[in-house]
Amino acid sequence: MHLPRLIAYLLMLSALTGCASFVTSASGKLADHLSSAILNQDDPETVEAGMPSYLLLVDSLIEGDPRSENLLLSGSKLYGAYAAAFVKEPVRARRLARKARDYSDRALCVHDAQLCGLLERPYDEFAAAIGKLKADDVPLLYASGAAWAGWIQANSSDWNAIADLAKVKAAMQRVVELDENYSHGEAHLYLGVFATLLPPALGGKPEEGRIHFERAIELSAGRDLMAKVEYARRYARTTYDRPLHDRLLQEVLDADAVEPGLTLSNMLAKRQARDLLASADGYF
Repeated sequence: MHLPRLIAYLLMLSALTGCASFVTSASGKLADHLSSAILNQDDPETVEAGMPSYLLLVDSLIEGDPRSENLLLSGSKLYGAYAAAFVKEPVRARRLARKARDYSDRALCVHDAQLCGLLERPYDEFAAAIGKLKADDVPLLYASGAAWAGWIQANSSDWNAIADLAKVKAAMQRVVELDENYSHGEAHLYLGVFATLLPPALGGKPEEGRIHFERAIELSAGRDLMAKVEYARRYARTTYDRPLHDRLLQEVLDADAVEPGLTLSNMLAKRQARDLLASADGYF
């Protein structure tokens, strides 16, 4: 079904049923299915070519139901993934990452008015607010943390943005406390990256990062190939451990990329693993 026809179909449902709750449910399921279809796609080029249409579709659904937490989170995930994986122009990446963060901020506000403007609060207030969240809030907190991390990455030359990294780290630590298994243990992957962003001489903590990378690999049963790529890139290169570096990346290349919820990420991980192996002689 072509996207314009799909939008028209949803509008027709609204006219025929007159039931707003039904349309909200249908839209939410559509957004969920759309996200799943993208994450399970094994051809990154297809996703890259089609994503702008998907983003416009989700925007249109949010326009029709601006207080749907589910739709806002789907929009945040899609915009964040597209900006991080496929957009090379810095200005455009910043714009799209900002939209991902805006959608996640709105989702927080819809979920609980006391979470409105969460990231702008002083750190102590921020930590107190996320400390009150429960296991049921993990999907919201994780999606928001991921969107904020993407926004910081897109604005890495802005020290004001980088200053928010401590809050994002605290958010992911809270996810681990509440449910470390969520999303294949990817909160550990973020924490591993955060710990290894700087070299040890400047405050980096490679051994702390190693623990998180290995836990992320363990929780995904080795199926999240990006965890191995980041382990090689962030830890093995930092510690000049060539055997570990090459072993991890070869495991990525030898693995089957198809895994529910991880296929697209795994295909991108394989691409990055090839590039890292190709450049290893010049690095080590």
